[in-house]
Amino acid sequence: MINDNIERCPWPLSGGEIMIRYHDEEWGAPAHTDAQHFEFLVLEAFQAGLSWLTVLRKRAAFREAFADFDAAAVAAFDDLRIKELLSNPGIIRNRLKIRAAVNNAGRFLEVQAEFGSFDAYLWHFTRGKPVIGGWTSLAELPARTGLSDQISADLKRRGFKFVGSTIIYAHLQAVGIVNDHLVNCFRFKELTGT
Repeated sequence: MINDNIERCPWPLSGGEIMIRYHDEEWGAPAHTDAQHFEFLVLEAFQAGLSWLTVLRKRAAFREAFADFDAAAVAAFDDLRIKELLSNPGIIRNRLKIRAAVNNAGRFLEVQAEFGSFDAYLWHFTRGKPVIGGWTSLAELPARTGLSDQISADLKRRGFKFVGSTIIYAHLQAVGIVNDHLVNCFRFKELTGT
């Protein structure tokens, strides 16, 4: 367990080192590669109804099972590959979520073709600027916002699955489009330069 007396958001503390490292090194840092976006879209869909800690513990297995989160490769998964995934004990074996990941890979490629990148698509909703939460307690953090509602609706219109507003808000937080680190957290200060 990390015991460094660093002031951070309290939510990762009960998840042990894996959650603390995720918080300290990834969560809320602006991501600008489509590989990162696709990885989080896949992982967050699988997290629905489960804990993020469960997903993080299986992340390496997901990476291997889903072709290192290569959207073009995943879009080509056929019924045989889906059947193999359903028997893979290293991942969350949910048929609907697996099929959604394959479907979403195809839709992801369509968004890339239209916008040049999925990153450009997502960041255009905030004109390229992160949304700063400025929260002082976990109780203030929303589960969804007007922004996540808007993006969720647009993704659904484009044929994406498992992209409800709560899942999309988690995605926006993960990839730094929304900075929801609490203001007293060292990462808030690092990411905002305050």
